[in-house]
Amino acid sequence: MPWNDNGNPGPWGSPPNGGGKGPSDDGPKRPKGPGPRRPAGPPDLDEFQQRVKEQVRGLFGGAGGDMSPRRMIPMIAGALVALYFASGIIVVGAKEEAVVTTFGAWTRSYTPGLGYHLPLFERSEKVDITSLRKTEIGGDTGSAETLMLTGDENIVDLSFSVTWRVSSPGQFLFNVSDPKETVAAVAESAMREVVGRSALEPIISRGRSQIQIEVAELMQRILDGYRAGVVIDGVQISEAGPPLEVIDAFRDVNNASQNAESYANQARGAAASIRQEALGYRAQVVREAAGEAARFNQVYVQYRLAPGVTRDRLYIETMERVLAASNKVIIDGKGVTAPIVLSPDVFKPRVQAPSGAAQPQVRQPGAAQ
Repeated sequence: MPWNDNGNPGPWGSPPNGGGKGPSDDGPKRPKGPGPRRPAGPPDLDEFQQRVKEQVRGLFGGAGGDMSPRRMIPMIAGALVALYFASGIIVVGAKEEAVVTTFGAWTRSYTPGLGYHLPLFERSEKVDITSLRKTEIGGDTGSAETLMLTGDENIVDLSFSVTWRVSSPGQFLFNVSDPKETVAAVAESAMREVVGRSALEPIISRGRSQIQIEVAELMQRILDGYRAGVVIDGVQISEAGPPLEVIDAFRDVNNASQNAESYANQARGAAASIRQEALGYRAQVVREAAGEAARFNQVYVQYRLAPGVTRDRLYIETMERVLAASNKVIIDGKGVTAPIVLSPDVFKPRVQAPSGAAQPQVRQPGAAQ
């Protein structure tokens, strides 16, 4: 066609270099020289705006992106929406539980891990559910909260502490206005009730453990009725004694009670010893009687077989037992006409001679040798 024929100049004139395209020609060449200069004047606002767009485009989408206001506004709006929803993420620790409220009402809870709440419309609050909390009752000795009336109409000055933890964060936050004050008030009330049913002596001595158990159980029942979301771990009585005004008299009474208990223990020990001796003596007498009865039965059998011999043997054995410990005087009656006068020494108690020694014999003149 004439319009693309390089040999024909056509209406646009001849191409450079006299016509045809040489081997080193890549296309039309620009004229040499610096070219015409722009007139000096104020900076071009369009050029400045283009440069700003290029810089913004380099930050967000590179040099080739389209950063027109029509596209930037949705991107910024999307980033703001993403930040809005991301602000509702809840990270719950291992010892915590998160409570979510919707327009102020408790709607749900989250255990350890991740949770979510809708910003602006919902709020979240984390509560420690594993740590033990401690409430002291009666720190000042002699104060009104430490003086309590016992069941036997005595007054005891008592201080104690309560350890507890949160079991239900929702109930803990919303069912009672001040959980700590509620626990303290319930603890004092429960302790007064239990002390009012107990005597003074167990409270200040060996009965503390039972009182502590009863107070903890009573507190748990009351708090469960309030739906306070609290678990009582334990109650510990730190001090328990009489008021300062009567402590000296109380010590005297306590010492007297201890002395009475000591004397009673001694009396019980002596009674037990006497009883054991009596039982031993009774057993001995019974055994001796049984032995004598058995011996009599044996003698009776022999007596039935030989009555005369048995009578003589019994007589001789009896005389041996009777005369063995008495003074003996042997008198030969043949040829004696005058009265016999015995010496007073004969009738004196006989001195037991050592074993094997010869027994002294008293003989009268004319007695048989």
